[in-house]
Amino acid sequence: MDNNQEFVRYVVLLTRREGQKLTEPLIRAHVAHLRRLDAAGQLVLCGPFSGYPGGMAIIRARSLEEAQALAAADPFVASGAEDVEVRELHLSCEENNHMGYGGDPL
Repeated sequence: MDNNQEFVRYVVLLTRREGQKLTEPLIRAHVAHLRRLDAAGQLVLCGPFSGYPGGMAIIRARSLEEAQALAAADPFVASGAEDVEVRELHLSCEENNHMGYGGDPL
């Protein structure tokens, strides 16, 4: 990951398509996908939403295009059971002085 991506993550939003069910084999395939991302150091966090048919993952990638490809490879998405949206998230933290705005108020 280059320095331009140091403070960038990608939010993968999954939403179950109406009428679709998640079978045990499909869930296991999804978990295997998450484990591959984790082993590659790309998975930051993930999990299902409470009270909403879907979930979210936050991942590291070299670009939005790579993040979209990783999201499309998720068995939930590839099978058509879930729709996916990928958004680029720019981190605001002490390490980057809150995107350069952490000094004195303007």
